[in-house]
Amino acid sequence: MTDRLPSDHPSIETVRATLARRGRTRSRLELPADDRFPLTTTRLVLDGDVSHSRIESARGDGVEINGAYGNARLARERDGEDRLEAWRRAVDIDYGRSVLVDVVEPGFLYGVREPGERVVYEAVESPNEGLAAIARDLDDADG
Repeated sequence: MTDRLPSDHPSIETVRATLARRGRTRSRLELPADDRFPLTTTRLVLDGDVSHSRIESARGDGVEINGAYGNARLARERDGEDRLEAWRRAVDIDYGRSVLVDVVEPGFLYGVREPGERVVYEAVESPNEGLAAIARDLDDADG
């Protein structure tokens, strides 16, 4: 049986982010720079669907998530449909507005939701440290 965690569970920390435009047809999330958001490729849940994203340094202070894609390779290359932009259009949130980012598992699994909404996440166990190190090495090699 899969564990399910609601967004208001005590183990989930929620951070307010700003939804911003990236280019003409893509979205990004502006987040604070801290240990909850390491620079890596991660999973991002939007309306119950798991996508992949990269947490990257922002131009100023903070970090940003630049889109959401079908797999880790597409996220690294920012290739294919931007599922974050599709979600933004579907829920009709304008750029510049706040959204909530749930830190389900730092560096591994995050969820994005509208303020005031409650969602339930499927608890997915992150890879053990040895596998995570291999994945980071491969990610660094891809550049």
